[in-house]
This record gives sequence, structure tokens and C-alpha cells, in this order.
Amino acid sequence: MCAGEGAPAHAVNRDYAKLVPEVDNVHIGLQIPDFTYPGGAARMGADLATVARTADDAGFSFISLMDHFWQIGVVGPPEHDMLEAYTTLGYLAACTSRAKLVTLVTGTVYRHPGVLAKIISTLDVLSGGRAWLGIGAAWNQEESEGLGIPFPPVAERFERLEETLQICLQMWGGDETPFEGQHYRLARPLNRPQPLTRPHPPIMIGGGGERKTLRFVARYAQATNLFPGPDLARKLDVLREHCEAEGRDYDDIRKTCYFIFDPGEKGEKCQEMVDQLGRLAGMGFDTAIGAVANVWDVTPLEIIGSEVIPAVASL
Repeated sequence: MCAGEGAPAHAVNRDYAKLVPEVDNVHIGLQIPDFTYPGGAARMGADLATVARTADDAGFSFISLMDHFWQIGVVGPPEHDMLEAYTTLGYLAACTSRAKLVTLVTGTVYRHPGVLAKIISTLDVLSGGRAWLGIGAAWNQEESEGLGIPFPPVAERFERLEETLQICLQMWGGDETPFEGQHYRLARPLNRPQPLTRPHPPIMIGGGGERKTLRFVARYAQATNLFPGPDLARKLDVLREHCEAEGRDYDDIRKTCYFIFDPGEKGEKCQEMVDQLGRLAGMGFDTAIGAVANVWDVTPLEIIGSEVIPAVASL
């Protein structure tokens, strides 16, 4: 199978309705972007488990992690603590029972696609069918070079992203035909056990690039993740155009947006958040995933679970 614009039809499973059930309200997801906190490494496992269980019990639909090996600049210096994402998601799978588990998002150059397909399959099996693949073209050159990860030019990263998506879909479909792409060659893409989620774990592609990223969403993904900004409505219009070109139902794609949750010390900011989420829902977004202020205290998670999640259930 070869990568590129003319990817074979069998590379993409179009039975999306089985993957992402119809969304009838706004869902909220927790992202945990920072692991530098007062308890330190000695308390990190226990405290992280408490955060995850609290979010799961509170009704958060997703628990997500950044897939970075160093901390990123908008959160803190690179020397801050950062856990490897998939090891951590495997741990959180054992700490939770209902929330979906996803990275926001994996850089396509971080792991060989055959290994990535296996990682997601493993997470899906061990979590009881709760794994998603969150993926993007990667951007953190400093981190990659620091750890010796090849970081090709942007055009090649997008070529590798498309091949990675094709390889994951092929392996999750049980097709062991050799994969012959421009960048990757797999002699026997064997994948056992298969994921529990059928026909395959949902794919979320992060980023708002209008020529390639959103086209890949229309072609391969079950969800898009965008950052808030004045161009959000245009991004959705562009995605709709790509869906029309790909023969894809735009409504089959889950629209997710990054969001900072801050309910205030006593919940005084909850209504403000509900109003903001309502505006996103009015644009067509059905899911908001992001960091929660003071998450290690867990009280903000409980407030969001009691005050915000029920309030947005009918948006």
C-alpha cells in the first residue's frame, strides 16, 4: 500500500457511526499538562491517581495528556517534570473506568507508526475499549533534537503523518499485507490482539492547518481538535469544504476545542464557563478539553462535576 493523495479506499474505514456515537450535548475533557507540583515525584503516582479518579467520577468524558517529553514553553521551562504520555495513560487506565484516554496530541515523528498502532491497541485492550489516537504533525524541534528524535521539514512531517494514519488503520483492520510507503516500509504489519473498539479506536487530529491538517481530518479522522481564536468559525467552514471534497459527512466528525477550565475558588466562575461553552456549542463544537486550574487540589474537578457538566448537558 502506498501513501499519498491516491490512498486506496480500503485504507480508510468509513463506518464512523460505530466509532463516535451521536453527541447530544457538550462533553468536557480534562487535560493534565503539568506534573510539577508541591508533592514532587515521590507523591506523583498517588496524587495523579486521585486526580484521574476524581475526574472520572465527576463525569469528565476524556482524560488527556500532552505527548511531550519536555515541558513546553507556554506551561513552563523544559526542566519542569514531564511524564511520558502512553506509560501514564496505561497507569490511568487502571485508575479509571469510564473516561476516554487520549493524547492531545502525539507528534507523528515521536514513534514508529507500527509501534504507535500497537501502543494504542494495547491501551484500548487494557482500558476496556477507551483508547483514542490523538495525533498531529509535531512542532517541537528543540525537544526532538534534544532527545535525538529525527525532525524532518514540515512537508515531510505531513507525509509521515498520512502514512502513519494509513498504517494504523491497516493494522487495526487486521491487514498484514506489506506496507510500502515513501517513508515507512512494514514487511508484516501484524497486530495481535486487535483493539476492542471496532472497527478501530477513534482518531483525533489536532491542529487547524487549512490545506493539510483539516483535509486529513476529513479523510481519516473521527474528531478534530482546534485551539480557540477568532478564526474558529472559518476553520469549521474549511473542514466542511474538505468533507464535501472527500465525500465525507461533516456531521460525523466530532468537533473538539481546547479550553481552560477555572471554576474559581468557590465556583464563582462556573456560569462564565457555561456561557463560554454555550458559545462554542452554538458554533458546532460538542467537546471542550483542557487544563483545570489547581487540578492537584481536585476540588475544582468536583465543582465542575457538580456545577458545569450538568449545566452544559443540554447545550
